[in-house]
Amino acid sequence: MKVFWTVIRVIFAIFMIYAGVQHLLNPDFYLPFVPSFMPFTMAIIYTSGIIEILLGIMLLIPKYARQGAMGIMLLMLIFLPIHVWDVFSATPAIGSHQAALIRLPVQFLLIGLAWKLKSSLA
Repeated sequence: MKVFWTVIRVIFAIFMIYAGVQHLLNPDFYLPFVPSFMPFTMAIIYTSGIIEILLGIMLLIPKYARQGAMGIMLLMLIFLPIHVWDVFSATPAIGSHQAALIRLPVQFLLIGLAWKLKSSLA
């Protein structure tokens, strides 16, 4: 079972690093996801990308993998209201109501996966 969770941890780390890099390479894509009432939109996008990259790297380093998983879980919890808001938005940032309805449970899956990874690294 340890091998299974190691593979999941590496895949999740790659996913996080990739997502973070995308924030840096294509920040305009993420503009609709930042609520309009928040200041410093681009700084939020770049900062969240850097955080995602760092947390993904932490998952790959056994000494810091538990903290990385906990950080990812907290980050996904911080992002959760954005995805809930997107479901009820007239124009969902993700593109469509169907995509927003799919994305919301995926967010819960990512939160649960990060929690399980944290627990498996104890």
